Amino acid sequence: MARLKRGAIPGIRRHKPSGKAVVTLSGQDFYLATWGTKAALVEYDRVVNEWLARGRRPLVVVEVEGPITVTELAAAFKRYAKGYYVKNGKQTSEYHVYWSILKVVCGLYGRESADSFDSLKLQAVQQKMIALGWARNSINRHTDRIVRVFAWGLAQKLIGGDELAGLREVKGLRKGRTEARESDPVLPVAESTIQTTLHNLPQIVADMVKLQRLAGMRPEEVCLIRPQDVDTSGAVWFYRPESHKNEHHDHARVVCIGPKGQDVLRPYLLRAKDAYCFDPAESEAKRLAEVHAARVTPIGHGNRPGTNRVAKPKRKPGDRYTTASYRRAIHRACDRAFPPAKELTAEQIAAWREQHRWSPNRLRHSAATEIRKQFGLEAAQVALGHAGADVTQIYAERDLAKAAAVMAQVG
Repeated sequence: MARLKRGAIPGIRRHKPSGKAVVTLSGQDFYLATWGTKAALVEYDRVVNEWLARGRRPLVVVEVEGPITVTELAAAFKRYAKGYYVKNGKQTSEYHVYWSILKVVCGLYGRESADSFDSLKLQAVQQKMIALGWARNSINRHTDRIVRVFAWGLAQKLIGGDELAGLREVKGLRKGRTEARESDPVLPVAESTIQTTLHNLPQIVADMVKLQRLAGMRPEEVCLIRPQDVDTSGAVWFYRPESHKNEHHDHARVVCIGPKGQDVLRPYLLRAKDAYCFDPAESEAKRLAEVHAARVTPIGHGNRPGTNRVAKPKRKPGDRYTTASYRRAIHRACDRAFPPAKELTAEQIAAWREQHRWSPNRLRHSAATEIRKQFGLEAAQVALGHAGADVTQIYAERDLAKAAAVMAQVG
């Protein structure tokens, strides 16, 4: 059978054994009325429109008798979420967040009827999350997600809606009014810490850190940069990522790269236009070359270059860094830059590393703080690509020195 073009709607066809019309949508066969009748065309229009309303996703079928349980609703939603929360062919973190939340819900009420899940049970789930040590802000976001699951079940006619209004009335946890812990603020990285870490990073990863710090990019954006995505025609370069955090909201994202960032990025633009600028395989090859250059053992003794490689390694360098591999490279450099004392216990060493490691998203906070300090909140909002200034407030640490100078004059 010829493959359908992307975006095409599958056509109706005849099912010879039964004499009925049939259409296949997202791998599922929908049998209609008798082939060639007007009724078949009417049913075809109906199932296709319902399929389009689902976002071209398969119909979730729950084969149970009577009211479904919370576990069955969760399983149905996870099948739906597996196809919905996808970006560039891969599942997003939102899918895995739902997976973790629904584990907690099912652990408490999995065998009970989904129709009976009310506001008191939702509040009990909140208390369970507090006991697990989850942060208050996270619990509030997870509460909204749980309500969304039951609203989806109602829309799919899997459950009744008698308790949904009550679920929506459950308020988020208030600061200082609950035992839930507060999440630690994400602070900028001190410039001295960045510089110390850079000396312990591979050159390619070090350049990624420098570019991200200068341009205020998200970690994913610096990983995805390609020559074809960068407009170098002007004094300031414009980088339009192939994918970004808010693209599903139809928000455009343009990263401005100034002269300092251009000096960092320029050597990496001398490659195929569709190749990623920062290649982990190239970085590993450079690291091995440096190790070989520092070799003390004569070449005729010991392992020769390439002879001690695993034939079929479980992990191979990809064509670009991911946010996870980028973060791991920085953490390894932090461990080398800030080694713990030898007399520490294993627990103390783990605590030391937790304290002295920093993640690449904090570079964005550093850029936001500096831009806001010099040019104001609106400039930081535009440079970082935030839809609202309230988000920028979170990223940009308040300039207390400026407030102190003001009060020295007027207070």
